[in-house]
Amino acid sequence: MTTYACAHAVTPEGLVDDVAIEVDDGIISSVTRGLPVGPDVVDLGDVTVVPGFVDMHVHGGGSYSFSEGPQAATRAAAFHLQHGTTSLLASLASASLDDLAEQTVQLRPLVDAGVLAGLHLEGPFLNECRRGAHNPVLLMDPDVDWLLSVLGNGVKMVTLAPELEGGLDSIRAITAAGVVAALGHSDATYEQAVEAIEAGVRVGTHLFNGMRPPHHREPGAVLALMRDPRVTVELISDGVHLHRALLASVLLAAGPSRVALITDAISATGMPDGLHELAGSQVRVTDGVAELADGSSLAGSTLTMDDALRNTVNADVPFVDAVVAASTTPARTLGLHDRGSIAAGLRADLVALDPEFRVRAVMQAGTLVTNPSEAQVNS
Repeated sequence: MTTYACAHAVTPEGLVDDVAIEVDDGIISSVTRGLPVGPDVVDLGDVTVVPGFVDMHVHGGGSYSFSEGPQAATRAAAFHLQHGTTSLLASLASASLDDLAEQTVQLRPLVDAGVLAGLHLEGPFLNECRRGAHNPVLLMDPDVDWLLSVLGNGVKMVTLAPELEGGLDSIRAITAAGVVAALGHSDATYEQAVEAIEAGVRVGTHLFNGMRPPHHREPGAVLALMRDPRVTVELISDGVHLHRALLASVLLAAGPSRVALITDAISATGMPDGLHELAGSQVRVTDGVAELADGSSLAGSTLTMDDALRNTVNADVPFVDAVVAASTTPARTLGLHDRGSIAAGLRADLVALDPEFRVRAVMQAGTLVTNPSEAQVNS
């Protein structure tokens, strides 16, 4: 058993000062006020400890893509862990049904081992007119039988366009299997989106991006997703996909309990500018912005969750709200009820941030995976 002392922490009570977090066998056993001293106390110093980030939409990082197999997926997860992401879904972009099925089979052992919190299928059941960086040749109407054949391979979430033929039946099948159905890369009208939510959609994939733009006479899926309290909306807080005023407005309107910050990061994350690849398409990264090489669309991001948190706070969102959107809300949305908050009985996934909200230390399931630079044991 070890006790970690810190100047500040974000707990279910909010931002509190002088906190002691006791960890026993990977689980938080107590959270108390006051700074203890003793042989089993690790003083983290002037840091703010927050729950480990939960990224429910990420394709890769550190030059590795989740679609490349278990070894690359392990390295991509390790890259994001250094940035405070203690749980993530491996997002798989559109591919042939055979290739996607094989990818789920290859990655399932990593889900079973806890390296990945699950898999996210983003495609190929997407609307071509809202395809973004997805290869149009691969897109198709939903196939319920195929979905049922792969959902047991660690799939936690499926993004699709509900207006396509078979879309609503697929949403019902996904939901019945205990998997999260998400609306994305869709040209759905407001009415079609409402129907999809009634069928079981519970997530709006990177809200605004890959969707019919809202109009005052046709608000589209965006407003339907924002209005329904059952839906969590994803936001890419990189300053490119969304204007900071829009980001803050959505958080204010929907509340942090219904917003999940995501990265939508690709393998180019953490790498120099230049040419990279996403699901077989060539991507050019310039000043950290990823686009298809022909410039026709953004192609994911080079964002990490620590940067997403900082960007959200810099958009004038309260710090605690940003933390909830980075950790608590995505964990709850995915049914990861053993994490996402700093409370007794939950998994000890913790991130220590310096006063500039930069990562100083990361703990995953009670194991320090990055060492605090100024921590010391008081004896």
